[in-house]
Order: sequence, then structure tokens, then C-alpha cells
Amino acid sequence: MELPSRVALVTGGGRRLGRALALALARRGMHLAIHYNSSADEARVTLDAARELGVTAELFPADLSDADAARRLPAQVAARFERLDVLVNSAGIMIQATVEETTPELWDRIMAVNLRALFFTVQGALPWLRQAKGKVVNLADVGGLEPWPRYQAHCVSKAGVVMLTRTLARALAPDVTVNAIAPGAVLPPDDWNEAAREHLARTTPLKRLGTPGDVAGALLYLLEADYVTGDTLVVDGGRLIR
Repeated sequence: MELPSRVALVTGGGRRLGRALALALARRGMHLAIHYNSSADEARVTLDAARELGVTAELFPADLSDADAARRLPAQVAARFERLDVLVNSAGIMIQATVEETTPELWDRIMAVNLRALFFTVQGALPWLRQAKGKVVNLADVGGLEPWPRYQAHCVSKAGVVMLTRTLARALAPDVTVNAIAPGAVLPPDDWNEAAREHLARTTPLKRLGTPGDVAGALLYLLEADYVTGDTLVVDGGRLIR
């Protein structure tokens, strides 16, 4: 896919990794629909940065834990931009909870945001993605490929993203490619202290944390590679092989 002048919807694009992915697309000349839920101020920072890069960018608030809101979001984007070529499902939450600590309400919230929202956003985007021969890239996690005892629901939700990526790729071929990225030691949670971050880097085979740019590079590859679908590209510094 040639990226300049295409339109991309980036969910969770207001902050952290979502911001990095959105701005990487803007640097390639893509126009941006930046979704956010509770991070309005941070989303405006992303918006201003994208516009400074010379592309058209707009904000789209939505609570994607509401399946109907997730399904409506792409139509709102298409109404504004008159097209939708790329969907990057970056919105998600990461909540630590042991088996004993996980309540039904917490389980349902994690699944709703990390997995169900992804499906219904894709469903809502299908008419425009098919027309554009477009692309979907989902953000999974190495936690979906290995067990983390203190993140039970998170791991299950991200494993679901990996399988949903594969099933969507089969269902939507040959019109739309669907792939995923599974970041590892890239952006630890904001509340992690320096000792925890140093331990994560030390136990990664490449002996360092990754950067949002590493994940953005994977995204650009998947958007430009027209013969790749159903794949999950791991960006983890080798943690899965340690």
C-alpha cells in the first residue's frame, strides 16, 4: 500500500504507544483519525503534532467498551474523511490482578476493551476497508503468547487478539489484510519504578528496553507489505526465546 494521502483510524491514539503509531503514520503523509476515550488533553497534543507534520487530523472520542460505539466509530471517521484505508486497533488496558483478585466485573471490562471492541470496530469499518483494499493492524502483546501469573485476564484477552487476527484475516481475504503486533519490553506501565524497569531490561536478551519507534517500524512494514496477512509480528527484544 502506498501510504501518502491515505486515511488511518488509530484507536487509543492520544497517548503512549498509540500516539507514537499515529505520528509515524503522519510522517508518512497519512491523514489521521485519532480516537481517544478519557485522555482528551493528551489526544490534543497528538492532534497538534500531527497537524504540524502537514496532514489532516481530527479527534474522535468514544468509549469502545460499548460495542455499539465501537461499531459506529469508523462510520464517523468515513463521514469526515470520505474514506477509510487503514485501521490500527491500539486502544487497550493493562490491569494487574491475580486469580484471587480478579472479579467478574474486572474480567468483563478487560475483555470488552482489549478484545470485543477490536472486533466491532473492524466490523464497523468493513464497508470502507473493502472498498479501499485496506489494512487492519491489531495491537496484541507478548502476554498473549506467554503466561503472566499476575495478569490473567490481560493475557487471555491478548491471546484472543492473536486468534481473532487470524480468523479475520481468513474471513476478509483477499480484500483486506489483517495482522497484529505483539510488543514486549517497550513501554512498561507508568507506575513501574526504575528498579522494575531495569530488571525488565536486564532479563531481555537484547539487554535493553525497546522504544515506541520499534513498534512503529513494525506497523509501517505491515502496512507496506501486501503479501502478509494473519501474522503476529513480535517486537520484544527476544523475551519469548529467553
